[in-house]
Amino acid sequence: MTTALITGITGQDGAYLARFLLGRGYRVFGTSRDAQSGTRDNLAALGIDGQVAIESMALNDFRSVLQVLSKTRPNEIYNLAGQSSVSLSFEQPVETLESISTGTLNLLEGIRFLDPSIRLYSAGSSECFGNTGVTPADENTPFRPRSPYAVAKACAANLVANYREAYQLFACTGILFNHESPLRPRRFVTRKIVEAAYRIHAGLDSHVTLGNLNISRDWGWAPDYVEAMWLLLQRGTPLDVVIATGRTVSLEYFVQTAFAHFDLDWKEHVVQDQALLRPSDISYSSANTALANAELGWTAKNSVDDVVRMMCAAEVEKLKS
Repeated sequence: MTTALITGITGQDGAYLARFLLGRGYRVFGTSRDAQSGTRDNLAALGIDGQVAIESMALNDFRSVLQVLSKTRPNEIYNLAGQSSVSLSFEQPVETLESISTGTLNLLEGIRFLDPSIRLYSAGSSECFGNTGVTPADENTPFRPRSPYAVAKACAANLVANYREAYQLFACTGILFNHESPLRPRRFVTRKIVEAAYRIHAGLDSHVTLGNLNISRDWGWAPDYVEAMWLLLQRGTPLDVVIATGRTVSLEYFVQTAFAHFDLDWKEHVVQDQALLRPSDISYSSANTALANAELGWTAKNSVDDVVRMMCAAEVEKLKS
């Protein structure tokens, strides 16, 4: 039986990945800062809460990392932990850098000391590319980070590449573009939009306040993306790969589609507030998925329209109950 350790298992990606691996007969461990008091709502929502063991681990504490690796003895590690909000990273830059870049370094060092045969997947981010313009970003596109979160992710990706070359570790980074689901916290704009659209439709609210609607992103479906994470660790050799749908749309399109799902005209209910703008932001982000298609045999199963539809349907069921 293959043993996997998922850091950040209680988050969106961690929960979906745990379900995916359990379905393939894995023994799954997870970590959170405090396994006793941390929320397990996402695991419960997917019906797998009782099937995974969660250990307390602080990624920025090397001793803590060594203890958990020694106890669980994983064959594969999926590092999905760390401060995950771009906007919050401007308010908490030190926490963001420590949880992402220092955390990744501690895992790499732990693997090097304890068991170099462990395979590591590290969660990268399209935020590292900054503005891609009309030329889709691929694995050779230079990083131009525009937030503390993106700086931390870029540092982590470079650490993974360095340890792979210097110590021949099987370590790779999945450079994931935006991917959403009903498990997204409300602080993420996609979940905020979908929830607001349903509440307005139900007569519970009259409007929603948003920031810049002109930004454009490649939005995919999170359950599709965890399969790509797994495929990266099943290869004969490690590789860094861009994971995305290959289609970029504006946030205005996302808003329009969500409100249209409930037969609403978004222009009648959306208020824009300059206070919600970030100190610096990415205006346009697009991806070239050719390597993922060729090397992993992976393509996104769901488009942004599917993502909006499924999130809207889940919101209806959630708020009804």
